[in-house]
Amino acid sequence: MFFQHVYDKSLAQGSYFIGCQATGEAIVIDAQRDVDVYLEIARQNNLTITHIAETHIHADFLCGSRELVAVTGAKMYLSEEGGPDWQYEFPHVGLTDGSVIKVGNLTLEVMHTPGHTPESISFLLTDHPATEKPIMIFTGDFVFVGDVGRPDLLEKAAGLIGTKEAGAKQMFQSLKKFAALPEYVQVWSAHGAGSACGKALGAVHNSTVGYEKIRNWAFQHGEDEAAFTDYLLAGQPEPPRYFAMMKQLNKVSRPLLVEVPKHPKLSKEDFLSAYRKGIQVIDTRNKVDFANGFLPGSVNIQNNNSLSTWAGWLLNYQEPFILVAEDNQMEDLTRKLMRIGLDNILGYVSTVSDLDIALHSAAVISIEEFKTYIGKDHVQVVDVRGATEYEAGHVEGAAHLFVGTIQDHLDKISKDKQIIIHCQAGDRSAVAYSILAKNGFKNVKNFSGGMKEWLKTGEIISHK
Repeated sequence: MFFQHVYDKSLAQGSYFIGCQATGEAIVIDAQRDVDVYLEIARQNNLTITHIAETHIHADFLCGSRELVAVTGAKMYLSEEGGPDWQYEFPHVGLTDGSVIKVGNLTLEVMHTPGHTPESISFLLTDHPATEKPIMIFTGDFVFVGDVGRPDLLEKAAGLIGTKEAGAKQMFQSLKKFAALPEYVQVWSAHGAGSACGKALGAVHNSTVGYEKIRNWAFQHGEDEAAFTDYLLAGQPEPPRYFAMMKQLNKVSRPLLVEVPKHPKLSKEDFLSAYRKGIQVIDTRNKVDFANGFLPGSVNIQNNNSLSTWAGWLLNYQEPFILVAEDNQMEDLTRKLMRIGLDNILGYVSTVSDLDIALHSAAVISIEEFKTYIGKDHVQVVDVRGATEYEAGHVEGAAHLFVGTIQDHLDKISKDKQIIIHCQAGDRSAVAYSILAKNGFKNVKNFSGGMKEWLKTGEIISHK
C-alpha cells in the first residue's frame, strides 16, 4: 500500500493519497483545489488516480474533487446520508453507511458519523494483502487529534438555526461507534491545530483510536450526554464569514479551475486606473513594512499561514481585488486564495513607492506608551482578539470588537476619542488598523505588542 498525507498549513487542512501498488490504482480523499500536487504524487509513484472521495460537504475550503475528476476521469464517491437537504447536487457515486469502495487490493468501508454535519462519513481502510483487519480510519471533521468536530457551524456560518443541539446529540452517538473500533487503528483527520473547525485540535497529524479514548476530552464524559453537549458547544472560535460560501460551493455545480492561474503584474497606469475606481487593494507585506508606508484605503493581510482565513473574513467574493506582493510570492498567494475560492485577483503590484500616491504610515506604540493611555476618559482601548480569548483575560476597561467583524461595527468606535487597538501579538491588530484607516478613522494607534507583551509585565487583567 502507498500512503501520503498532504497538508496545507495555510488552512490546517489534510488530504490523503492512498494507492494499491499491485494494481496501480489510487484514491484521493478531501482534495485541496490546486490538484497538481496529487497528479505529481501519482506520476512519481507510477499510480493512476481512479477514485476520489470526500468525508462531508466542507465549510472551510473549496474541495478540489471535481477539478481532479475533470483532469483524471476518476469516479467520485460522496455521501448520500443526512437527508434531502444534505445531498450533493452534481453527478457522483452515492455512499451510505456500510458501503465499500475497492481500490485495487484495498477496501474503504463507509461509516456514517454525523455530528459535525448530518452527511458526514468516515472511511475505514483495510490493506488486504497485509491483514484482514482495519488499519486506518479517515475521519474528516468527525474526530481530530484531541478534539471532535464542532456541530455549531451550520447555525453560525450557514444560518441554519436550531441545528447545533441536534448535531451535538448525533456526535455523542457517533463517538460510540468510533470507540468500538480496535484501539490500534490509526486516526487521520481533515484538520490540525489552527483550524476553526474545532477549539482544541492537536498539533500532531495523526493518532490512534486507543490514544483518543484516553486523551481526547470527548471520551471523558461517559454516558453524560448533557455534560458532553455543554462542553462541545461552549467556547468555539468565531467561524470565518467565508464558511457559508464554501458550504454552498461545495454542494452545487460551479466553475472549475484545473490549473493554478497566473495573474498579471499591473503597469502603473493600469493600477492607478483601477485604484481610482475603488478596486480593493490587499497589501500582503509584513506588518512592519506596511506600517512604514501604505496606500490609503489598502488592507494589510500578511502573507503567512493566516492569509486565507483573514481574506475569507474580509473580502467580497463578487468583487475584484489587487494584491501588493513580490513577484516570487504570487504563486503561493494564488494557491492560498484559490483554495477558498477567491479567484477575482485583478492583478498585482510589487511596490507602492513609485505609484505617485502619498503613502500613509501607521502609529505603532510601545507598551510604555500604551500604559499611559490606560484608564483615561479620552481613550478607547479596543481588543480585536476572539471572544474566548477576550473572556479568558483582557486589559481592564478594554472593549471587545473581533477583527473579523470590526468593519460591521464601526459605530461602536468613537471618532471623538483616542483609539488604541491591540490583539495577542500584533498581526490581527495590523489588519484592524488598516480597516479603521480605510474607513476614515484618524485617531488610531496600534499597540502591536498586544496581550503577549502585556502579560510579560505582570500587569492586571480582567475576566469580566
